[in-house]
Amino acid sequence: MEQVEPRPGNAAFGAAMNDVRARIMYTGVTLEITRAEVQGMSLDSEHKRWEEQILQPVLARSPERKQVFETPSGIPLPRLALPFEIDYLESLGFPGEYPFTRGIQPTMYRGRLWTMRQYAGYATAEESNRRYRYLLEQGQTGLSVAFDLPTQIGYDADDPIASGEVGKVGVSISSLRDMEDLFRDIPLDKVSTSMTINAPAAILLAMYIVVARRQGIAEQRLRGTIQNDILKEYVARGTYIFPPGPSMRLVTDIFKYCQANLPHWNTISISGYHIREAGSTAVQEVAFTLANAIAYVQAAVDAGLKVDEFASQLSFFFNAHNHFLEEVAKFRAARRLWARIMKQRFAAQDARSLMLRFHAQTAGSTLTAQQPENNVVRVAIQALAAVMGGAQSLHTNSMDEALWLPTEKSVRVALRTQQIIGFESGVADTVDPMAGSYVIESLTDEIERRAEGYIQKIDEMGGALAAIQKGFMQREIQEASYRSQKLVENNEQVIVGVNAFQTEEMPDLERLSVDLSIEQTQRASLANLRASRDQSRVQELFLHLERAARSDKNLMPLFIECVENSITLGEICKILRSAWGEYEPTTWL
Repeated sequence: MEQVEPRPGNAAFGAAMNDVRARIMYTGVTLEITRAEVQGMSLDSEHKRWEEQILQPVLARSPERKQVFETPSGIPLPRLALPFEIDYLESLGFPGEYPFTRGIQPTMYRGRLWTMRQYAGYATAEESNRRYRYLLEQGQTGLSVAFDLPTQIGYDADDPIASGEVGKVGVSISSLRDMEDLFRDIPLDKVSTSMTINAPAAILLAMYIVVARRQGIAEQRLRGTIQNDILKEYVARGTYIFPPGPSMRLVTDIFKYCQANLPHWNTISISGYHIREAGSTAVQEVAFTLANAIAYVQAAVDAGLKVDEFASQLSFFFNAHNHFLEEVAKFRAARRLWARIMKQRFAAQDARSLMLRFHAQTAGSTLTAQQPENNVVRVAIQALAAVMGGAQSLHTNSMDEALWLPTEKSVRVALRTQQIIGFESGVADTVDPMAGSYVIESLTDEIERRAEGYIQKIDEMGGALAAIQKGFMQREIQEASYRSQKLVENNEQVIVGVNAFQTEEMPDLERLSVDLSIEQTQRASLANLRASRDQSRVQELFLHLERAARSDKNLMPLFIECVENSITLGEICKILRSAWGEYEPTTWL
């Protein structure tokens, strides 16, 4: 039979393209090939022709900017991404269905936009309350509370260790009275609140519940998130208090209490954000976050909860970093990988248990003190990546955060960035607009593959907690951070305004300063609180709390009772410290 070479334009190629499987006679042997294979044969030859005839003459005249192009995770970027065979239903599917690569809701932002949740808090509860009401008036759709350092590590504002830090990097909350001031005139059944608090998360949640009750709002109606992610504190952030055992007990106590009493509350926000801020790559951010998530799910199962009873209340928190393509792919890969983990490892049956719902925040570590106006552009690109990746909630950093606490004007510009993306850009009008991009799909696959490799290593070590105790995650992050910094120092990575395109001008921005007298104000307030409360009831609750800490009793109801009776955050944490001790990190050489 006459040999027929399939190529564009001839009958053999046309027949092959029109049938799902085509038979081509070649030197007397029948070959069965798929339509994709026929297309690939043509594409390979055409790609080779393009390289030889079009590309090479241009490269000979004008070489490319770099010899190697790759993402910050070290994933090579092709000069020209080409189509590749993909099992659409297995890898992508449809929005709102497993494996959720294309989003967790069928309509995504066509139904409603993401929650615009600006992270804020400074000085006293009254000052932060004014900022919250201002942001809500400007169109913010959710609150996000930043606590000061003493609050984050369980000390009251009048503790000697808190000296000089009260209200500096967040709002000072020592008692229920502070929490009431923080949310005064804000209806907690109408707004979703996120609280970035970890080691004492259960105590702050107890305060929030009591504030709602005093507003006449049943806790079943509350919506929001408590970060409550202690493992990443051991890895990357450092605001831990207690050793891992009791810390994980507090996490699962919250899981159990909220499953029964706060059905619309996210019991944890498993955070890759701080892992990335510490210097990790995007791949490490996904891998270490999901490895920690596996540990939390297993701890809850071991504590007697069924997966489908609590998994729908898990949420995640990711960084939106600079490399737009890698970041979009990262979010999609994380969503698909988590769905597979929950289905295959934990046998979750409820579709909601498989959904990775996440908040994103633009990358604070990328903000520069030099030419701070450039940060507006950085934040816009990062926020767009989060939206293209399918975030449920988003915070955009302010241009001046590398210099000081953000002013009202800079916060408004940051919020307007989200609003312009949502209402003017058009990217929210179709679901998963980057799907089908050859480079996005290949990056999604590669990030998932590399993250799975890390998770397998962590499993072999005995899980996330064992990997943390061995220093594995910490060393990997440190090495990635070092490599990134060397690229900047060697001018291999350009940071506009820092190692290139510098100017001599000083920043000309309004500055927000925290009044140092707030520390004395807080001390006086706490002295008044302690003098006016029922001392016998307080002492009785101290004893109850000490006994309960040494038992396996769920501590949430007792925390609620304690804060209702004016026992402070620091006093509760002092009793827990005496019962459990404090975490002492290991030093690795």
